[in-house]
Amino acid sequence: MISLTDSQKIGMGLTGFGVFFLFFGMILFFDKALLAIGNILFVAGLSFVIGLERTFRFFFQKHKMKATSFFLGGVLIVLIGWPIVGVVLEVYGFFLLFRGFFPVAVGFIRRIPILGSLLNLPFISGFVDKVGESNTMV
Repeated sequence: MISLTDSQKIGMGLTGFGVFFLFFGMILFFDKALLAIGNILFVAGLSFVIGLERTFRFFFQKHKMKATSFFLGGVLIVLIGWPIVGVVLEVYGFFLLFRGFFPVAVGFIRRIPILGSLLNLPFISGFVDKVGESNTMV
């Protein structure tokens, strides 16, 4: 069993609420307020889960500056009041930031009985194989 500190538990809650508000904001036709709250909660929760120093080191590595600028720029644009443009920039930055984790996630999902068989369907398997072959793990 994984042992979590109190700040990590708070971070998990903040991150969960952030994802909920982001999802709910997109369902309600890109509501500016919900998306802004979701962004703030998500970034704050991530900082609580992995710590401020590790969060700073993750986002501001030299080879991830483009991805960080897209992600944080998207958050800023959502806060300014252009939710659709901001979310598009955030999603692009998110995929650039976390593309090293996609092969691990795809490998894990392929071992789950029902989801693994879904990933092997003809139209989906080509896309999943392309996503799962990323060579950048950092």
